[in-house]
Amino acid sequence: MSRRIPVWLAIAAASLPMFMATLDNLVVTSALPAVHADLGASVEELQWITNAYTLAFAALMLLAVGLGDRIGRRHLFIAGIGVFTVSSAFAAMSTDPTALIVWRAVEGAGAAAIMPLSLTLLVGSVPDRLRTVGIGVWGGVSGLGVALGPLIGGAVVENWSWEAIFWLNVPVGVIAIPLALFALPNTRGARVRTDVLGVVFAGLGVLGVVFGIVRGNDAGWTSTDVLVGLIGGGALLVAFVVRQATTAAPLLPLRFFRDRSFTLANLVAMTFSFGAFGSVFILIQFLQVVQGRSPLEAGVWTMPWTLAPMVVAPLAGIIAPRVGTRVLIAGGMAFLSAGLFWIAATMSADVTFTGLLPGFLLAGIGMGAVFGPISTAVLARMPQDDHAKASGANSTLREIGVALGIAVLTAVFTGAGGQLTPSGYVDAAQPAVLVGAAVVAASALVAVFLPAGRGSHVPDVVADDDLGPRRRFRVDAPAASRP
Repeated sequence: MSRRIPVWLAIAAASLPMFMATLDNLVVTSALPAVHADLGASVEELQWITNAYTLAFAALMLLAVGLGDRIGRRHLFIAGIGVFTVSSAFAAMSTDPTALIVWRAVEGAGAAAIMPLSLTLLVGSVPDRLRTVGIGVWGGVSGLGVALGPLIGGAVVENWSWEAIFWLNVPVGVIAIPLALFALPNTRGARVRTDVLGVVFAGLGVLGVVFGIVRGNDAGWTSTDVLVGLIGGGALLVAFVVRQATTAAPLLPLRFFRDRSFTLANLVAMTFSFGAFGSVFILIQFLQVVQGRSPLEAGVWTMPWTLAPMVVAPLAGIIAPRVGTRVLIAGGMAFLSAGLFWIAATMSADVTFTGLLPGFLLAGIGMGAVFGPISTAVLARMPQDDHAKASGANSTLREIGVALGIAVLTAVFTGAGGQLTPSGYVDAAQPAVLVGAAVVAASALVAVFLPAGRGSHVPDVVADDDLGPRRRFRVDAPAASRP
């Protein structure tokens, strides 16, 4: 007789390690001045301490999904938690910037096995009638992990040390492993050959592009190393697409992109991360460098932004079947864009908390409205067997958006003459945040073309051109409202 696992326990088992992984996206942001002082890290090394994690996270996610299908998703999920926990301990013991960058990359590899599989395991663990709510909670926890990074990082650095940021992951990992073993099923997908060459093409391609952007202002945009990074990285990404079109077992089946919901939702997800988290990176430094706030104070100031998703994301999951995911995503992106525009317009050496508060609230409400519905829109019309790869693609593009957002907005900042000094920051930070706001605004317009996404998930049978009849999940809508 099979065990009956409480739904809340399954949600907790899938969400806790995912929170830990997403938290580490920006948790070190508040600690960068302390790392600079303690380890003597340069500005470029500080950027790579953040991007090493994000890029490893993005590059290996689709590989992790394929391996999970073969060996068992819970097995790989738990292995990812173990790698993340151990590498966090080694990151805490780093004595030079290079070692910290290396262990941050290993952390990202562990997170790559956690993030996409957490959603797949969650979807397979809750009843259909609670799936939308579960995804909403998962999305809220995911967004909260990223958004609370500066606050938790600031509190830990101010009261302990930058090393404690990484030590905190260890007890969480110790709790998460037995919880996952107890509450989550060990499901599998199609046992197909792993496309290692595709992983190499995609990982090195994204790395090359980000490297070129990061180095552009310092080395010169026409310098050899920058051009090799940008052109070589772009060529490898093209090779990745060609590889996915020709290999028998692609990491990312291109047939997914025939579905409008999948394609547009992923485009919105990537640009969402680009604008939002690139701007957060600039803003946290502004509060410390220009405003003179301590790491903790900087985190406290952004609490209206970070706390709003806790309330909005679960509500968005509840009302999504009635109003539709399109309304929530497009509206959320519009709110986020308005918040970023407000922050860019009010940034100054003497701006008060109340002056920034409307921007923080708009951005927080917007983020909370987007997190869960984006995941729902990605999976809405995907066959059950493709949920893991579709979720992995979404998570990968989100992380690529984070890396590109930090790299591009920092490039705009330094290109405008920005310096990490009170007098040399604001004039360059404003155009950087404006770029992020403009990208999010454009993405809100893209979201208008998503399917309405009303109704509940029900099984359907359709004909697939390549694989014959197969079960898939659609989002039912009344005939008059169905796009």
